[in-house]
Amino acid sequence: MNLPNKLTISRIIAVPFFVLFYLKGMNIAAFIVFCLASLTDMLDGRIARKRNLITNFGKIMDPLADKILVYAAFCLMVADGTVPAWMLIIILTREFVVAGMRTVAASEGIVIAAGMSGKIKTVLQMIAVPLLVLARPAAVMTAGRVFLWAALVMTVVSGAEYIYKNRQVFSM
Repeated sequence: MNLPNKLTISRIIAVPFFVLFYLKGMNIAAFIVFCLASLTDMLDGRIARKRNLITNFGKIMDPLADKILVYAAFCLMVADGTVPAWMLIIILTREFVVAGMRTVAASEGIVIAAGMSGKIKTVLQMIAVPLLVLARPAAVMTAGRVFLWAALVMTVVSGAEYIYKNRQVFSM
């Protein structure tokens, strides 16, 4: 297994530690784990492209690892009232629609790459979560909410863009 794929796996392995720290109220530890895991997302892609280590495993598991990390955090935050449930429903709906479209396209031998707006959405989510985890002082919570709203807007925009650009999937 190459280094980028190991970094992707490490992001998935970090999730239970983040969850444990968050649930125990160990916000600094949860913040650190989340930030380190998020950094692996940036690193694995850079290393894979630079060293020509792009694999099918990485193409599938890298975005999945991101989703596991971010949506685990959002689920915890819905449970404690930090994030409204309706926001998570919108975010997850977009993910399921995109995943379904990718599956249909893949069944026809078509690979649909992630768009820039989807990447921006992920970055905004990965900024919002640690800010919301810290939640102190109030300015940090406010910044977290601003990034959460920006991520929500980009979720809708990227989802609409994805559906429009790949509308041929609906006729397959």
